[in-house]
Amino acid sequence: MLTGKRIILGVTGSIAAYKAAEIVRRLKSANADVTIVMTKAGMEFITPLTMQTLSCNPVYTETFVLQKDSRMAHIEVVKAADLFLIAPATANIIGKIAAGIGDDILTTIVLSAKCPVLIAPAMDSDMYENPIVQRNIAFLKERECRFIEPEEGELASGIIGKGRLADVDKIVSSVIDILVVKKDLKGEVVLVTAGPTREYIDPVRFISNRSTGKMGYAIAEAAKSRGAEVMLISGHSSLQRPKDVELINVVTADEMREEVMRNIERATIVIMAAAVSDYRPIKVSQDKLKKSGKDISMGFTEVPDILSEIGRNKGNRIIVGFAAETSDIINNAMYKLKEKNLDMIVANDVSDTDAGFEVDTNIVTIIDKDGIVAKLDKMPKKDVAHRIFDRIVNFKRRHLDSILR
Repeated sequence: MLTGKRIILGVTGSIAAYKAAEIVRRLKSANADVTIVMTKAGMEFITPLTMQTLSCNPVYTETFVLQKDSRMAHIEVVKAADLFLIAPATANIIGKIAAGIGDDILTTIVLSAKCPVLIAPAMDSDMYENPIVQRNIAFLKERECRFIEPEEGELASGIIGKGRLADVDKIVSSVIDILVVKKDLKGEVVLVTAGPTREYIDPVRFISNRSTGKMGYAIAEAAKSRGAEVMLISGHSSLQRPKDVELINVVTADEMREEVMRNIERATIVIMAAAVSDYRPIKVSQDKLKKSGKDISMGFTEVPDILSEIGRNKGNRIIVGFAAETSDIINNAMYKLKEKNLDMIVANDVSDTDAGFEVDTNIVTIIDKDGIVAKLDKMPKKDVAHRIFDRIVNFKRRHLDSILR
């Protein structure tokens, strides 16, 4: 599965370092090319000789080592890497990376890496739960480092808590998920809405919202990468069109509805991630409204509910909605899921500074009509997009199995 993939495995000073040998063995059995980088503390727990024997590659332990052609080894090794995995990762190494400190071979390479970085923490539970460590993890997640959560159990200190290195199977599966592009949406036609709509008051003023389209564009990119044909219907956004995605630009809610209805017959999956206006002015001035020194009032009327309309006529399509809420998130989302006849809904708190509008991360709960609830940790929106499609694929598989039975 990993043929042709080059992986750097960083090993740090944790008692769990002995598990790194099994990680290497498993990655090699999947035909990956694995290069080991070790800290001095890591070498106290497992030897470079062991790691070199298992990986069949040189092990890097020193920063200032030249290759035969005088190039710095730590610079050259990272250029060809497809993934940098740190397992186990101590609180010390996580803190250094978060602070931009490159004072050994491992941190120097991480700071030079352009490939994805996957970190599997392992430490005492008191250390893992320390607010400073959690802040460092959150900071790195915001910068698109990926984490494999440690497990609960008996730790080296003898206490029971969260901090054990994740199971080797889980670590290897995470590597495969990142490096092996899924094509589980091949044959699907995905329609995605994104961005805000605008409802004009006069020729220069309009009512809109803070949506940037980042979540919807991430969904479109994820669908395309997994083999789907993708139509993206977008309100105003400064984002670039995702590669090989059909982009349809709209402005108002009416225009978005028109394009959704025009294209929905082609779609097998519809994901309504746009922030569509709920109201528009009853009267739109043909000329710019001038200041008069007096207060003005304005009447509004509801715009057509696109999601409800397609929910009533969805046929065999999978329909996914979004619930951008500021209070009672789950209850509001579940009501919307049932009321609009959806298959799935993605709920998030848009008042959270790290989720919702204008940021690259999101914190969502995915709920399907079978009552299965998946609450996700904060992660980049592109990872959220893939988690949504993971749930859609599982949902379709469950319902297909029930039909076959």
